[in-house]
Amino acid sequence: MATTAKKTTADKAKSTASKSTASRNTAKTASKSADGKVKAKSTAADGLRELFVDSLKDIYWAEKALTKALPKMAKNSTSENLVTAINDHLSVTEEQVKRLEQVFSLIGEKAAAKKCDAMEGLIKEGESIMEETEAGPVRDAGIIAASQKIEHYEIATYGTLAAFATTLGEDDAVLLLEKTLAEEKEADTLLTEAAYNTINFDANEED
Repeated sequence: MATTAKKTTADKAKSTASKSTASRNTAKTASKSADGKVKAKSTAADGLRELFVDSLKDIYWAEKALTKALPKMAKNSTSENLVTAINDHLSVTEEQVKRLEQVFSLIGEKAAAKKCDAMEGLIKEGESIMEETEAGPVRDAGIIAASQKIEHYEIATYGTLAAFATTLGEDDAVLLLEKTLAEEKEADTLLTEAAYNTINFDANEED
């Protein structure tokens, strides 16, 4: 009994010491990040051109991922207008991938994709919306919502890339990027029209 009591006391002491050490370590970690500054990676861009190229790689991955995601959206849509809009934008997206490859070539860089966390998240959100809605107008409305989030991300990205290219004096690249930017804005308008012409109202009647 005495031996057991000693072991229990020792175990408690070790546990207390362990918690104390963990608390000190947590405090140290907190103090190091208290200023809110993010430590740059060893591969971090240190100039606008590097940031420009890095951003191109990001959207290149995003567009290629979309060529795989859009057919699934079309397959799960029931509105003929929506299916047509998605399939038409798939063809446009495939051309945008080629256009990005032209931009890489114009600036003397090899076309390479870098995983885009934002687009991956948006595509996953679209998949979740399809899983959480019944097939029909309600799912169609959800697909439009997911698609427009994607379009708005692309509009912001291509607008920024065109601005970077302008600053860097890459005039030919600017023209290509602005062409894609115009296409993304047009796609967003078409989705809005599809939503407000019939789909949202049909979805509302499902309640």
